[in-house]
Amino acid sequence: MGQLLLDSIAAFDTMKKPPSSLYYKGNLDLLKRPKISIVGTRRPSNYTKQFTYNIARALAKRGVCIVSGAAMGVDAVAHAGAGEENTIAVAANGLDIRYPSVNRALIERIENQGLVLSQFNNGFKATAWSFVVRNELVVALGDMLIVTQADLESGSMRSVQYAQKMGKKIFVLPQRLEESSGTNFLLLEEKATPIYDIERFASLFGEVPSSASLKKDDFFYFCQTSPTLDEALAQFKEKVYEAELEGSITIHNGIVRLQ
Repeated sequence: MGQLLLDSIAAFDTMKKPPSSLYYKGNLDLLKRPKISIVGTRRPSNYTKQFTYNIARALAKRGVCIVSGAAMGVDAVAHAGAGEENTIAVAANGLDIRYPSVNRALIERIENQGLVLSQFNNGFKATAWSFVVRNELVVALGDMLIVTQADLESGSMRSVQYAQKMGKKIFVLPQRLEESSGTNFLLLEEKATPIYDIERFASLFGEVPSSASLKKDDFFYFCQTSPTLDEALAQFKEKVYEAELEGSITIHNGIVRLQ
C-alpha cells in the first residue's frame, strides 16, 4: 500500500473538501487516462446489468478507465465489464479491508491489475458518512458520470448532486416507467442525457484499436482525437511514421487514426 499526494491533480479542485492524500494499491498510471464514473443501485435489473457491462466494456476497449465504488450491483458490474486492468475502485474503508466481502475476489484482482484508492487509514471500517465521502471521490475522478439505474432517494442520486456541483455531464440508461425513478426524473427534468446506442456513445472517445495490446500512452490518446498529420508531427515527430510502419496507425487524407 502506498500514499499518494494530490496537490498536482486538477480533478480534485472541484471537490468541496478535497483530500490532501490518498492511500492506494495498484497502477497509478490509470489516473493519467481518460476516466468515466459509473454508479447505480445495489440491486440492478438484468437489463441494467447487461447494459452497464456493455457500456463499461465498450469504453475500456477505447482506453477509457472506469471508476466506481466497488459496491454490490452496478459498481461491481462496471468494474467487471471494464476488466480489472481498466478500472479504479474507490473504497469507503481502509485498504486492509476488502468490503463488501461478496466482492472480495474482484477487489483483490483490481488491486493486482487496476487501482484501488481510499481516503481512510488501515483498520477503518466503512460507515454511513464514509460512503458519502467515497461517492464524492468517485464522481470527482471521472470526466463525466453515468448512472445506469437509481431510485429517487438513493446514494447514486447524491452522486448526481456532486456531479452537478462539479459541472460534470450526466448520462443515464433509458428505463421503463416506474423503474429507476431517479434516472427517469433526471430525464424528465432534462438534467441528464440518455444513452440509446452504446457503440455510438463510446465512439465519442475514439476508436477500438485492432490490437488489444497497444500501449495506452500519450500518443494513443492523441490519435483517438483524429488529429491532422501536421498536428501529430508537431507533437510526436518521427514517432508518427514509426507507428505507421508498425501498423498501429493509418494516415489517410492527412488525418491520423488508430489502426
